[in-house]
Amino acid sequence: MKICFPTTNLAGLESRVYEHFGSAPGFVIVDTETQTVEEINNSDLHHAQGMCQPLKALGGREVDAVAVGGIGMGALMKLQAQGVRVYRVTEGTVGENMSFILKRKLPEFDARFTCAGHAGGGCAH
Repeated sequence: MKICFPTTNLAGLESRVYEHFGSAPGFVIVDTETQTVEEINNSDLHHAQGMCQPLKALGGREVDAVAVGGIGMGALMKLQAQGVRVYRVTEGTVGENMSFILKRKLPEFDARFTCAGHAGGGCAH
């Protein structure tokens, strides 16, 4: 399974998980089958609010899951429509959150907890 984490930095499993998908500076993709880690820059970083294109942000890479602290409804729906599972992470590193996913201790993201914009404090995370 390939799991994508939006991150503040690109430092492999030690990368810090970023709070929001669309505005993350980069992404770390962990392949649980091959035990490989790929680091990429966000290809859609400067999109308009509410116009995040998750697959564009990932540079066309295919993933099975995204693990994130916050995500907008539109991005969540786009990912789910492509069959991508979205997990709600805790603060910390990619490695720490990978451990939680493998132990099935992270919930899948629920539409009730999506971000509604940041100007009016619309995030539920």
